[in-house]
This record gives sequence, structure tokens and C-alpha cells, in this order.
Amino acid sequence: MANLVIVESPAKALTIKGYLGSGYKVVASIGHIRDLPKSSLGVDIDNHFEPHYINIRGKGDVIRQLKKEAKNAGKIFLATDPDREGEAISWHLAQTLGIPEDKACRVTFNEVTKNAVKTAIKTPRKIDLDLVNSQQARRILDRIVGYKLSPFLWKNVKSGLSAGRVQSVATRLIVDRENEIRSFTPQEYWTVDVTLETERGEKLDARFYGSRKTKATLSTEADANKIADAVKAGQFSVLSVKRAQKVKQPAAPFTTSTMQQEAAKKLGFQSSRIMKVAQELYEGIDLGPDLGGVQGLITYMRTDSLRVSTVAQEAALSTIREQFGDDYLPETARVYRSKANAQDAHEAIRPSDVSITPKSVRKILSSDQYRLYKLIWERFVGSQMAPAVFDTVLIETECAGYVFRTSGYNLRFPGFLALSDGADGMPDDEDETEVASLSISQIPDLKVKEKLSLGAFLPTQHFTEPPARYNDATLVKLFEETGIGRPSTYATIITTIISRSYVKREGKSLVPTPLGVVTTELLEKNFPEIVDQDFTAQMEDQLDGIENGGTTIEGVLGAFYRNFSTELTKADSQVEKTEIEVPADVSEYVCERCGAQMVYKNGRFGRFLACPNYPECKNTKAVDKDGKPIEREKTAPVVADFKCELCGGDMIERQGRFGTFFACANYPKCRFTKQKTTEIDVPCPVCGSKIVIKFGRAGRKFYSCEKYPECGFSSWDLPLSEKCPDCGEPLFYRKSKNLVLCRNKDCGYKREEELQVDPE
Repeated sequence: MANLVIVESPAKALTIKGYLGSGYKVVASIGHIRDLPKSSLGVDIDNHFEPHYINIRGKGDVIRQLKKEAKNAGKIFLATDPDREGEAISWHLAQTLGIPEDKACRVTFNEVTKNAVKTAIKTPRKIDLDLVNSQQARRILDRIVGYKLSPFLWKNVKSGLSAGRVQSVATRLIVDRENEIRSFTPQEYWTVDVTLETERGEKLDARFYGSRKTKATLSTEADANKIADAVKAGQFSVLSVKRAQKVKQPAAPFTTSTMQQEAAKKLGFQSSRIMKVAQELYEGIDLGPDLGGVQGLITYMRTDSLRVSTVAQEAALSTIREQFGDDYLPETARVYRSKANAQDAHEAIRPSDVSITPKSVRKILSSDQYRLYKLIWERFVGSQMAPAVFDTVLIETECAGYVFRTSGYNLRFPGFLALSDGADGMPDDEDETEVASLSISQIPDLKVKEKLSLGAFLPTQHFTEPPARYNDATLVKLFEETGIGRPSTYATIITTIISRSYVKREGKSLVPTPLGVVTTELLEKNFPEIVDQDFTAQMEDQLDGIENGGTTIEGVLGAFYRNFSTELTKADSQVEKTEIEVPADVSEYVCERCGAQMVYKNGRFGRFLACPNYPECKNTKAVDKDGKPIEREKTAPVVADFKCELCGGDMIERQGRFGTFFACANYPKCRFTKQKTTEIDVPCPVCGSKIVIKFGRAGRKFYSCEKYPECGFSSWDLPLSEKCPDCGEPLFYRKSKNLVLCRNKDCGYKREEELQVDPE
């Protein structure tokens, strides 16, 4: 009897299957199998916040298959991801499959490699209920906020809106930044650059710094002219020449947050894309027989830890020695400290096998996979290398009491920068705004008190810039710094606030929509705690406390709900919908029919452009992810081989919400339509005519006689040409239960069978 291993991903199941042999069967739950119901709150607030879980719609076949496999299995191992979410999935699986809570059935591994998986299977443990309770508390809290707050938004702003605990805070951060930008007043300032010449004809560029004692800021043109008048009549001399060596230390290996920041900055990936590709690298890639077959290339990618195993560190040092030599090894092995509030459940993100270089798998991986793997591999190996060493020089020159500076550096020893050809190379603490020359070779060999003459004087006016809008990288960095959310949720937060139309992308920037601004202002006024980043961060710490066994679900949720319910009751009684108006989100595109400036709207199928003069002008346009109109090619209509039954006109093939249909070419004068049907080779059980596939108003497929309504036969179940062996009546197939049943209810014949039913 084979043992059963359950993971959540089919790709992960395929990878693990090759490691365990014929004694194990590996299947996937395809994520969660149970959740709170969508149609109701699903939480009994008065009964200790007891959740009511139901099987997720559409997972019936998966659950039946899992129960069937579990019934025939020797041992059952739950090998979902090694985090809170994975622990909760395992707990739900155990509840559904009837596995006792005290049974050692849970296995975890930080990397999907043969050795890690086999080691985990040998050391199963019980399900960690503290981890499960932490996930449950987050899910229940988010459900309470969403299901209690969303109706308030429907009533006062717009129907169909959805509020989220962490998403509302993220939206506020973006709204606050936009308000900063709009209220920003530019401040004038000036810089003064000079070109100096030695007696040997060598040139030196320098920038005004201040006096010998302090740095000075030039606020007006008059300040710059004052310096110009003084130095043009004076004599420059070298005040000091400071030469030194500076080092640049390598960055720590990636956490989820830093990986998202770097991939967004260097690769231009959005957060959701980064995590999707990282998941693929973790779950396994078929590398071919020469590189070990199917295996995961990186360790688990949801982590806030900087810890690295000794084995991985030694492998990295060996690789560094082989590729670069002993000079590139650090004096002592590097150990990076995680932040105080880090979970430290897993290692930092690193290659599962550092000997698999990016170059060796370049032709195997997709472009996205290769670029992200290269970034992770170089970051990890670089983190274990010697620092880069720079020769630096700082020269101060003086004239009439005014000091000018020139600084520069040369790379003496590349250290970890050898991995990236010195692309990240500036010494630590180097101020780019004061660098007049970036190469020491361009700076003359000067002596203190050496005289210099003024060759050119260049004053330049500048204005201070407003703070930059957030992008994926800077917003994720802010999440990490403020403690909002957790590493595994960063990408989801950004995706959610965009999909709910509170935020939109303009290039790489995240910009609040008018809806996002109005909603944030309403929540800030009536529910200050919900959109307060400090409160949200404290709540995250309390939820982490459940994981550590320091508090309970009821303790955390009870304290929150008492204040939240009071605020909700108060807000419901005070806010009037007439007080709130969502400004139109005006686009740069003009309606070609009436000349009005088109506005962005949100429908059931997403964002689109609409004419503001609706209903007089009903022009609309589909848009891409950046909000640009999608110009669709106009093709000749497909004319059916039959005529309109009302007016005799041509029937044109069109696409609707529920598939293809035919409409009269004389629309709107004639509104006759006919659904396009697919014939199947099954006779009608009533009249013997052919059966056709149709779709109801909700898009649900059903079967009907081609002579309907004359015949009258229609059914959700597929009629079969086969006759019942007991009574001779026609049989039919019920796909939802994989049953073949007799149409004669008194007969009772049935058999379990999975049929390949009609074509889609």
C-alpha cells in the first residue's frame, strides 16, 4: 500500500514525485480546499469568533479524489508550503480527511531538492496549531473588516466597493504621497562649479562647498553672484588633499522584501510577476539528466530571515574559490543578522544548489526565470565574498574664504563587485552631489598651497523636487520599514488595490484614483485606526503573538472588535451619501463621436473608457493595463446560412457574455437573436431528434432538443444513447457526481463512472 504525499501545487507534486519512488503517491490540493463562505460573514462573533468553513466551490472533484487516495494510503504526509498559510492548508486537509490532530503527518522543507524532501519525509511532526491559529486570526480579522466595512462604502460612496484591513492602509500611503506632491512648493537653490588650471596646464573641476568651518547653501542668484565677484578677482590655492582607502561591503542575501525591491528596480518586474517567477523556481524546473532532472532552483521565497545554513555557506565559499581565487574570500565567514521582528522560520532566499550557475541553465529557463535566478544567485554568492576596495581622494581649494571641493575614486580591488562587473560600484558614504570627477586619473597630482587659476565659472539655478511617487520597489520597502503586512502579502496588497481601482499605474508609478482618494478620506474620518499605519503594524505584532503562543484568537479579535463596532455604529448614523461625491477620473483621450474628454470607469469586466455625455453619447473603449485605448481591428462580419425569422434579413455572428450568438443585421429595428448551438451525436430521449448544447442566462451549460420548444426536452444532465440494463429506459450522465443514472426514477439504476463528455 503506497504512502500519500499531499502538496498544494501540481508543479511541486511533479517535482517531488521523482524523488520518492514507487512507494509514494504525490497529489496536489491546488491551494486551499476550505474557506469562509463568500455569501455571508461566516464568523460567529458572539461565540468566541468561531469560523464556519465550507468546501470551496469547484473543489468537489479534488476533495473526492483526495479522500479516495487517503482511504487507500498507508501513511499520509501533508507537505504544503513551510509558512502560516501552508500550515493552515495542511490543517484543513487533516480536518477534511479525518487525520487526528496529534498524528505526526506534517512535513516541511525549505528547498525542493531530493535530499531535503527525503529528510523531511523521515521526520514528520504534528500540525503546529499556533501557526494555524495565527493564520485563522488574520483571515477572520480581514473578513470582519471587509464584510462590515464594505456595506458602509456601498451605502455612502458606491455599490460594489470592497474594503480591506491592510489594503486600506496601503491606499492611504499612496494618497498621502500624492497630497504631498500636490502641496509641494519648489525652493530655489544654486550651485557654482568652477574649472581651475594648474601652472602645468592641467584642469580640475570643483564645486562650491562653503567655508572652512561649515557647508553653505546658495538660495538665490545674488548669493551666487557674490561668490563670483569674490573669486574672479582672487587667487585659488590648494587647501587640502586627502587620500584614503574605503571599502564597500556586499549586501545581505535576499529576503522577500529585498528581492522584490531589487527585481523591480533592476529587472523592471512588478511585484506579482516577481513572486510568480520565484514560485516557479522554487517548485521545480526540469533541468535535464545532466543537471539532475526536475528540481527546485531556489529556497522558499517567502521569508524575512537572513540566516543561511552552514552547508550552503561552505558551498558558496567553495564556488568563490574556484571561480575567483582565495583573494575574493572574506577574512571570516559572513553572518547576517535578521531584524528583531523577523520570523526566522526559513533561510534567506538563495540557490538550492550554488553549483548550478545561471550560465549553465540559461537555455533551459525562460527569460524571466533566468533573469531572476541570476539576480538571486549573484546576490547570495556576492554576500559571501570579500568587500570591494576603493582609492579615494578629496581635494579642497580656496579663494577669498570660499571653499570648493573635488572628489573621486578608483576601484582598487573589485571583491564582490566582480560578479556584476563593478556595476554597483561607489564607495559607501560617498556623496554623489559633491563628486566633480568620478575617476582619480582625471584629477591632477596637486600639493597643498599650490596655486591655481580660474578658467571658467558656472553658476546654475535649481529647484527642489517633490517626493517621488511610490512604485512597487519603494512601496514594498515602506511596508517592510513600517511593519505593514508581512513578506508573503506584499505583492497581493499591491495587486488588490489596483484591481479594486483605488490605485492605478502610470508607467511604473502608483497613483491614487479619485475613488481611492474619496474612500481614503471617508475611512480616515470615520475609522482612523483602520487606515493608521502604526495601528496596523501593532496589529501585525499581535497576530504574530498568536503564532508564538503568547496570546489567543479571542484576545486579539475581541479587543479590536469592541472599538471597531462602536466606530461603525457611529459612522452609520452620521454619514450621508449626499456629502460624498467621487470626482470623474478624466483621461487624456477625446471621444471621436462628440469631442468630450473621456473618463475612466470600472465595470464588471474591468476598467474602460467612457464618454461623460452618456446616455446621449454611448461611446466606450477597452483599455490595456496602462489605461491606453485598445484599437481593435475591424473585420468583416460572419453571415449565417439562414435568415432572420422575423424580417428575413441577414443574421450576423456576434460575441456576447455567454458565448457566440446570431443577431439580425437590421438591429436595432429588428431585435431577433438566436443562440449558436453545438450538435452532439446523442438522440433526444423524447422525440429522437439531435441534442444541442445551449447556455442559460447565468452562463450555465445545458442540453436541449434541437426542436425545442416543440419537443420540450431540456436538461442540465447529458442524455446518453445507452439504455438502462434493468428497465430499458434511457440513461443520462450527471457530471457533478460522475454518475450514470436511469431516467426512470422508480428503477434506481446507477453506476459511478467518469465520462469524457461533449466538446467545449
